[in-house]
Parts: sequence; C-alpha cells; structure tokens
Amino acid sequence: MFEFLARGGVLMIPLGVCSILALAIVLERTLNLRTKKIIQLDILQQVRDLVAENQVSDAMTLCRRYPSVMGRILLVTIANHDRNREELRSVVEDAGRQEVTTLDRNLGALGTIAAIAPLLGLTGTVFGMIRTFAIISEKGIAHPSQLAGGISEALITTATGLVIAIPTLIFYNYFTNKADRLILEIEKHSYRVVETLKR
Repeated sequence: MFEFLARGGVLMIPLGVCSILALAIVLERTLNLRTKKIIQLDILQQVRDLVAENQVSDAMTLCRRYPSVMGRILLVTIANHDRNREELRSVVEDAGRQEVTTLDRNLGALGTIAAIAPLLGLTGTVFGMIRTFAIISEKGIAHPSQLAGGISEALITTATGLVIAIPTLIFYNYFTNKADRLILEIEKHSYRVVETLKR
C-alpha cells in the first residue's frame, strides 16, 4: 500500500496531511456535537422547574453555572422574558446565531479540505502528465514502463484527492445541518421556558 501511495509523487504529502486533519476534525465534531452533550435535559428541567416557581434569578444563576450553548441561549431568553413576542424571538435568534459559531467550530477547515483535496489531486495529475510528455519528448514512445509511471502518478493523486474529498464533504454537510438543528431545538426549548413564565 505504501509503495502504491509513494508512486503518487510529492503531492501525496499534502494529501496525507489533509486526510489526517479531516479525520481529526470528524472525530472531534462527532464527540462534541452529540445531542446529549449540547441539549442537557436535566439542566433544562431544573430551569423549567425554577421558572414555574417564579424563581427567575435562580434559573438565571443555574444557566450561568453551566456555560454551554444551551445555558447561554436559555440565559438570554430568561433575561429578556418581559419583552413582547417579536422582540423576544429576535433576541433568541440573535443568541442562536452567535452560538452557531461555537457548534460550527472547525467546520470551515473541514470544508476547505473538501475543496482543496481534489485540486491537489488534479495538480498531481498535471505533474504526472508533464512528466509523461517530457519522457516522450526525450525518449519517444519506446519506453512504456516510464510512460506508465507518469500516468500512474497522475491517476493516483487524482483518485486520492477524490477519496479524501467525497467523505469529507459528506461529513461537512452532516455536521453543518446538525449544528443548525441543535440550535433550533434549543430555541424551541427556550420559548417553552418563557411560556411557563408568562402563565
């Protein structure tokens, strides 16, 4: 396997770095974007109970004690509970937009890897073809093994770039959508907490 990859030429090094970075980001986001980690139902229930008993300051203190995405959005929601429905919706959506950046951490790098991996592969293809044509111009078509080496280099880097880019792009889209869904879920829970306050 190593010999096969080594035939891809020098551009296999940045492609290897891209694959390692992509794998590290996918593992990190998989661990940190778990629904149970982001939406802590036990804390949410405690906040609801405090709000139901009209202990707003205690509910806000609890949110501050757990500085998470959910805690910060709940804190903003409770702090602005006396606003009218439209103003509150705007404040909660603003808080949600700010927290999306927390959930989207490292996804920009993942998207960049998905974009540049095929370009690096294509660059390897160009280098391989240049090498092939250089051999043809120097020695003619009489050395098929040398020609095959250049063509092999061209195809290996292209294939490697695509093998890295396709799953990386799939994970990028998956994590981006999951972050958006989690924020919407937290906003929905926040509105329910406010509804409890306004009863």
